[in-house]
Amino acid sequence: MQVVDTIIRLFDSQGHEAYFGEPVSQREHALQAAYLAEQDGSPGWLIAAALLHDIGHLVHGQPEDLADRGGDGLHEDAGATWLAPHFGPDVVRPIRLHVAAKRYLCAVEPGYLSALSPASALSLRLQGGPMDAAEAARFASDPHHGPAIRLRRWDDRAKIPGLIVPGVEHYRKHLESAHRSQELTDQESAGPPHEAGPRANRS
Repeated sequence: MQVVDTIIRLFDSQGHEAYFGEPVSQREHALQAAYLAEQDGSPGWLIAAALLHDIGHLVHGQPEDLADRGGDGLHEDAGATWLAPHFGPDVVRPIRLHVAAKRYLCAVEPGYLSALSPASALSLRLQGGPMDAAEAARFASDPHHGPAIRLRRWDDRAKIPGLIVPGVEHYRKHLESAHRSQELTDQESAGPPHEAGPRANRS
C-alpha cells in the first residue's frame, strides 16, 4: 500500500531528528508510543494512531527548536490533515485531539501538569495552557476524547532513552488494516457503480 510505504520511508529518512527537547528522536518516540499502546492490549487502529500521532512533525518541516523560539507548529493538525485521505476518524481524530487532551488533563487531573516534562510544559504554554471549564466540557463531549486521552498518556511516557522496542515494520499490519478499512468505507459510501448506458434490448 503506497501510503504505508510512504509513512515507513518518512520514519526512516527523518525519524532520526530530535524530538523537540526530549532525550529521544522522533522515531524512538513514535515507536515507544506504539509499543505502549500494544502492551495495553489496544485495538490495531489505536496502535496505528499511537505510532502516527506526531507525524505532523515529519511532514510540516518545522525546526526542532520551534518551541524555544516561541512558535507552535500545530503538528496535530498538520498530521491529521495529511493522514485524513488515507485513514478513518478512529485513527485521525485522536491524533488531532492529542494536544487538546494534554490541555484537558492539565485542567481536570490533579498532579498531571506538574508531572509534564520541561519540554512538554513549554509547549503547553504555546498551545493555550490548561483548558477552561467550557473548553473541557466541549472536549469531553467529543466521541473520540477517550482514545485521545489514552494516546496522550502513551505520548507522555514515550521518552525513555535507549528503550528497545519493535521497529516500524512491526506495525505495518496495523497501518495496512486501518488503511484498508477506510478504503472499504469509501467504497461503501460511493454506492454501487452506475451502468454506462441503457440496457440492451433483449426481446
